[in-house]
Amino acid sequence: MSELYAVRRAQLRDRCAATGSTAALISRPANVRYLTGCTPPGAALLLAPGDDVLVCGRPLTGDPTEGRPADDVRVSVLPARGSDPVVAAAGLAAKAGAETLAVEEHHLTVTRHRALSRIAPRMRLADLACAVEAQRLVKDDDEIACLRIAAEISDQALGELLESILVGRTERHLALELERRLVDHGADGPAFPTSVATGPNSGRAGHLPTDRRVEEGDFLTVGLGANYRGYRCEIGRTFVIGTTPADWQIDLYDLVFAAQKAGREALAPGVECHEVDRVTRQILERAGHGEGLGPWTGHGVGLEIDEDPQLSPGAMGKLDACVPVTVEPGVHIPGRGGVRIDDTLVVRPEADGGPELLTITTKELLAL
Repeated sequence: MSELYAVRRAQLRDRCAATGSTAALISRPANVRYLTGCTPPGAALLLAPGDDVLVCGRPLTGDPTEGRPADDVRVSVLPARGSDPVVAAAGLAAKAGAETLAVEEHHLTVTRHRALSRIAPRMRLADLACAVEAQRLVKDDDEIACLRIAAEISDQALGELLESILVGRTERHLALELERRLVDHGADGPAFPTSVATGPNSGRAGHLPTDRRVEEGDFLTVGLGANYRGYRCEIGRTFVIGTTPADWQIDLYDLVFAAQKAGREALAPGVECHEVDRVTRQILERAGHGEGLGPWTGHGVGLEIDEDPQLSPGAMGKLDACVPVTVEPGVHIPGRGGVRIDDTLVVRPEADGGPELLTITTKELLAL
């Protein structure tokens, strides 16, 4: 793995050199992890002419959520508690003789930017922009393997919940149980706050669990994902509690299922990102549910749960092979509830079998 991280850093270093930067300072946590395998809180990575240094505000703990640094990265722990690793890393670059330092301006605060100018007044600061994010877009085999495991853990946790008694339990209780099951099956933790929504709350995007109790006849929507070695996936399903679904529930479910299926089938290298959103969204709009739809119907996943590409009406660019994305349409009817169906997939060419579905829990409308 150390060789893999070294290759990633070499690619970034070459890109910086092409723009005239002799050193680069990486501060965004997901980018630090992508380049080193480790992301202690607040740490910064300095790519200097002769050394790659991970500057930390405290000693590494060995916590699996932080990861382990690559063998060829030097770890420097600041002696003073409360010191800023980003500012300290810029100071190291100045001492190493760097004339230009590329920084992630989209992540730096104004206060930090001013501090960098003070500590190294003769060093020119250049904007690295989203160079690392662009490098992260297409996943390698190791990254996709981690996503597969994250998806498998998520499927296991959700499957076990469906075998338990749900009526009378609160949304909050069910969400906590799902997060515990994720960890029990090997996750470092949840990929994002778990959403459990029942009855009139069902179908809402990003619903935060409440103390509402599950009742017979409710729609139940669940959104969860595992964080495995830093990589995050997402799955969302909708069920009916304790009885045969009503006609309106079947009709609404079939509609969202059709939209989600259209989005999944549109995933292919070279397809415009906004086109995936269009084919998903238009099915719901034609049925009269366009007004309440969210700003996107999917997004990339990886070291962060919301990465590029965005599958939205205004999205630019085309899909590449080996890019993991979600397809997650949903409809919420105020006062009644709704449906959400969410999968994580990897874009693959048709010759390789088309999009690879990572989250495989059934999408059949089950009565639990």
